Amino acid sequence: MTPVISRLRRLPLLALGMLALIGALWGGLVRLGWPVPAGPPGPTAFHGPLMVSGFLGTVIALERAVAVGGRVPYLVPLVTGLGGLALVLGAPPPLGRLLVTLGATGLCAIFVVIVRRQPAGFTITMTLGAVAWLVGNALWLGGSPISRAAPWWIGFLVLTIAGERRELARLVWISPTSGRVFALIIGLLLLGLTLTVVDLDPGVRVAGIAMTALAAWLAWQDVARRTVRQPGLPRFTAVCLLSGYGWLAVGGLLALGLGGVTAGMSYDALLHSVFLGFVMAMIFGHAPIIFPAVLGRSMPFRRRFYAHLALLHASLVLRVGGDLASWMEGRQWGGLLNAVAILLFLASTVAALGRGSSMRADGHVRATPAPRPRTDTQGSPTPPHGEMR
Repeated sequence: MTPVISRLRRLPLLALGMLALIGALWGGLVRLGWPVPAGPPGPTAFHGPLMVSGFLGTVIALERAVAVGGRVPYLVPLVTGLGGLALVLGAPPPLGRLLVTLGATGLCAIFVVIVRRQPAGFTITMTLGAVAWLVGNALWLGGSPISRAAPWWIGFLVLTIAGERRELARLVWISPTSGRVFALIIGLLLLGLTLTVVDLDPGVRVAGIAMTALAAWLAWQDVARRTVRQPGLPRFTAVCLLSGYGWLAVGGLLALGLGGVTAGMSYDALLHSVFLGFVMAMIFGHAPIIFPAVLGRSMPFRRRFYAHLALLHASLVLRVGGDLASWMEGRQWGGLLNAVAILLFLASTVAALGRGSSMRADGHVRATPAPRPRTDTQGSPTPPHGEMR
């Protein structure tokens, strides 16, 4: 299979993830009370699972399938994408739940291959993230409410991102003590998640302590503290990462203070601080790296990328502030602008990819040959239009 055909086959999988994202945004607006057409019941009922499993799970699984290589790993994002599609279309709920659970199982299998190839702390951390996703999906499949699966879904994304950033932290020197602190924080987070199965309240609080500590560790150790001084894409990515760590700390403090809330505006503030503030900021920052790797097309940096990042953070401040102050209008407008920020991100990404160049299988941009100069009847080069001889 040629690299071009292989990349084209990734597009439907990515499209399934994008469909789940659009469905999640649509359902979120309905839940916030905005007068948008209700459509099928799935996006409204399964807003959270669509965002976590249908969109993020599919994109992460696709990225890992590309990294591992071969055809079989692509079944994982296919299954999760079809699970998201089933949830969007309102198929019998057990079908969508079963598919995303099977997809999480497949992602765990992919990480087993990755760990065998490269046994290291960061690959083990990401593997634990896949296991957390599997546990959350299994709880939901078994009939537990979404609020009992949500801590595990948070663990999935937090551990996955922490593992990725831990890998890049090797670019700077990390003391053995700092490495042990990281491992201790990850262990504390896993302890908190495990406790939620027995008693939700103390488990969420312990996980909150771990998330707050992890945000501080990442903010201090991440290479982003250095690359933020560089111009262009390195600075943009660093701003995304550092601001995302701030939202992870907010989510951790809310989890510590609120404990096992399962509904209401405080619950909304806790979840969206992590899922939007932390996770989406990471996606904004990594998109210029992930999409070229998946699609085989470069994505030139544009200063307008700061627009969707700024809108995301400003609107989330409005939403979380509205939640904590019981100000419904602030929550509604913040939620609407959250969706606008994500749509603006998608539009900017598509536009940048459209202006990018195709890439070789090794990830380098293909050189575009310069056009041959035209010649007149005497064989002399003809100058470009508007230029005199």
